[in-house]
This record gives sequence, C-alpha cells and structure tokens, in this order.
Amino acid sequence: MNRDDMLGRVRDRGQPWDLVVIGGGATGLGTAVDAATRGYDVVLLEQSDFAKGTSSRSTKLVHGGVRYLQQGNVSLVMEALKERGLLLANAPHLVSDVAFVVPSYEWWESPFYGIGLKVYDLLAGRYGFGSSTHLSRREVLEAIPSIQDDELRGGTRYFDGQFDDARLAINLAATAAEQGGTLLNYAPVTGLLKDRAGLVQGVLARDDETGEELVVHGRVVINATGPFADGVRRLDDPAAVPIIAPSQGVHVVLDRSFIPGDSAIMVPHTDDGRVLFAIPWYDVAVVGTTDTPVESVALEPRAFPEEIAFILETANRYLERPATGADVRSVFAGIRPLVKLGDDENTAKLSREHSILVDPKSGLVSVAGGKWTTYRKMAEDVVDHAVPLGALPPRPCVTERFPIHGHHGSGEQGGRLAFYGSDAGGVRRLADVDPVLGEPLHERLPIHGAQVVWACRHEMARTVDDVLARRTRSLLFDARAAIEAAPKVAALMAAELGRDQAWVTVQIDTFVALAQGYVFGPSTGPSTGSSTGSSTA
Repeated sequence: MNRDDMLGRVRDRGQPWDLVVIGGGATGLGTAVDAATRGYDVVLLEQSDFAKGTSSRSTKLVHGGVRYLQQGNVSLVMEALKERGLLLANAPHLVSDVAFVVPSYEWWESPFYGIGLKVYDLLAGRYGFGSSTHLSRREVLEAIPSIQDDELRGGTRYFDGQFDDARLAINLAATAAEQGGTLLNYAPVTGLLKDRAGLVQGVLARDDETGEELVVHGRVVINATGPFADGVRRLDDPAAVPIIAPSQGVHVVLDRSFIPGDSAIMVPHTDDGRVLFAIPWYDVAVVGTTDTPVESVALEPRAFPEEIAFILETANRYLERPATGADVRSVFAGIRPLVKLGDDENTAKLSREHSILVDPKSGLVSVAGGKWTTYRKMAEDVVDHAVPLGALPPRPCVTERFPIHGHHGSGEQGGRLAFYGSDAGGVRRLADVDPVLGEPLHERLPIHGAQVVWACRHEMARTVDDVLARRTRSLLFDARAAIEAAPKVAALMAAELGRDQAWVTVQIDTFVALAQGYVFGPSTGPSTGSSTGSSTA
C-alpha cells in the first residue's frame, strides 16, 4: 500500500464510487474488504491512522464472550464463536488459540462454571478450539504458576482465541487494496454532499498532509466511525438523536513474569459486574478491563487513576506476587461504541450486537456497536444493506473463506516476525541488504529498523505513533522504552518519507506527549529542543 498512489486515485476519480466508507477501524476496514471482494468500487477515508482508536485498544481476544452467555445472549455467542473459527482459518498469522483457567476458591465454583463452559463448547460446534475440562488444584498451579494458592481448590480450563488487533487492521487494509479498494488515512471527512432531494451523494474530505480539499462522490455513503458515529450523523442532520453510549475500557500491561505460562486467567465476576482477564500476549501480560461510562469520545482516551487501581486490586486477589504501579509497563484505554437501548445507562449491560441504521431522508448508512470478533459479519450485513440503496448489481459475500493478507502460505510461522506472515521474508530482506536495519532500536523492545522502513513503504505509516503504537505495538509493550526509541524511529522515517529535521523534531515531541498518557507514574522523554506536545503530526 502506498499513500501517494491512494491519494492520486481519490483525486483523479472521474465518476462516483460504488461505496464511500467513513472510518478505518475494524468495521470500516471489514466493509472495504467485503465490498472489494464482491467487485464493487470502494473508497475508505480515515481521519487519522487505521485502527487509531478503539480497534487497536481491545483485550486482544477473538472470543464468543463467556459473559454474554451469562447474560443469556445465546445468538450473539453462537455468531461470535463461528466468526472466531473463520478468523483463525483466514488469518492464522495473527490469531491463535489460548487456554483460559477459571480458578475456584469455593466448593461450588468448579461445577457451576464447568457447566456453563460445556454449554460454550456445545455452541461452538465444529468451530470449537478445544473442550473445557475440570482441573485439580495441582493442575491449576502447573498451568498458572503465579496464581494465588491460598484456599485454591481447583479450576476449569476452556479455550478461546487471541490476536493482534492493530496488525489485523493493517492486514485488512492490505487485503482490500489487493482486491482493488482505495484506502486513505489522515483524510478526515468534513461534510456530506447531497442532491436537491437531500440524498447523500458523497463526502467532502481533507488531506491532512497538504490541506487539500477532496470531493468524493459515491452512490452509497457508509458511516463506520465507531464511537464517532453520532458526529457523522450530525453532519447529515444536526438534530440527530445520539445512538452511541460510549464506555471506556482500560488495560494494564505487566511483565510476562506475572503470567509466566501459556495459559490465561479468567475471573468470571468482578465488583463492577464484568469479567477480568490476565492474558499472556507476546512477551507481556495484558490485564483488564473496565467499563466506565464517559460523556465524550477522543482518539486518545486516558485511563482514570481509579480504573488502574481497580484492575490492579482485582488482579492481585489472584496473583501470588502482587503487582504494583512500578510493575506497570503501559496503560491503554479504548472507547466502546455501544448502542443505546432505551434509557439503560449501565454500559456493562448494553448489547454488543451491531445495529445498522439507514436515514430515511438522506440514505446515509450508519453501522454501530459490535466487536472485533464479529467484524466480518458486520461488514457483510452493511454491504447487503448498501447494495439496493445504491442500485448496485447484487453479488454474494465471499469473505467467509477468504484469506487475509499475510496468510501463511510459504511465510514465516514462528520467530519475532511471525505476525507479518507471508510478509516476514520481505522485512528480513531489508535487513539483509542493509545490516544496520537489522539492529534493535531499543534493548527492551522487539523492533528493528527494517520494520520501520517496511511500515513506511508498504503499510502507509506516516507518523512515529503509527509505527510505535500500531505497526509494531511497542507503545503497548513498554511505554517508557517507546519514548526512548522515538528519535531513532523518527530519523528512519524522515529518510524514508523525505522529511526534514523540523518534521523529526515535531514528530518526537508529539509522540512523547502522546505516550506520556500510557505511562503509569512520572516519565521523561528525549529532548529535541522544542516544547513537548506543541504541535500535532
């Protein structure tokens, strides 16, 4: 993918697109893949980077949702379990199965949770990842050596999936592009185009790198902006009644020693009515999450101190060695785009199912709600709605069995570049040609220069944040280390993108200001001689 080429396609388009998709998160990218693989002309516009918001801030799980089963939402669980199986088959370089242990400290917990997880197995059917089993106290300690063993009676093991959300987003963008789709990041939509009858006929957008206004005509416009959906709806109708009930979920990243084995911990009931996960992910442990209603949404939401305290306090009930603030490598927050159901203000109880709304006056299609696991089905549904609206020729969805970019084939299936899948060889060749690019950029991060160059050349990375937060996940692995690595990343990117020293300075300052929000406790960044955070990338 090359951004200059994509921008040229948008500029030079002489006729309306079949579909214009607003939003480059899970739903928007899935929609672009679905539309492109059906043979429709589709363009996607993203205000920032792909998966910059909610879609890079998940719990890293591809799952049916044990909690949804507790709530009695069997249809959602069955749909998600099927999609989980399809995603594993379509993106094996990014999705894997993981064993979860539900520890039991009361006599009734193992049989109670065991029955529920057997139902979970049955609902998965042929898409199952493995059968749930009862574990003795000794078996729990073998699976989770770090677990609190006081009064531990045993537990239950079940299987679910985990993935790399931001890397999946980038691979979905590449898949759409390979099928003829056009995708442009850093191109916020500023208005809607309408005909005399008030029907939406396209959008106005801005290229943030040049300030150029882009006029994009389309037969159908799809609002897939997640937590920002109401903002786009207000571009259509300033009086639109809000449908999004934003809820913040926070995760704490700890050293892998807190979850040293290959199994994760699932706490089925916390004080706020959610479940809590402690999951081994790459070389770290991800613990979360929370469910905090918020009044406004932002691209960079910040964790509240009480959310971090809640996660640590809850996790420490199950960890033999308590985690303290000093153990926190990174903290990240995301906003769930939950759809309101009447006057219910308890976001933990709001449905995770998706909703599609077609404005009866303008024809604007908005899709909201849902979760990463069911992104493909959401995309299928929204394209099915768009086809008759745009008087497009009906064509069947083909994504159930469609490999996502990077699907292994002859690619790498292990090692530090495994998440690149079939692209791993290309990244490695960059380092073979220039050995300097094979050198680590920081001793605490699994990143080297070739990955930065690859991200610029093939993955449309435009900022230091793009590389450290989403192309390599370094900001999530260790926020302080990412801050320290920023100058080297900025220098490599400047050489690749043809930027000057002023750009490097702004990039470092901007990233340091952003990354401070991922650091729990005081942090300093590399000095560049200018005011930190005084500019935006």
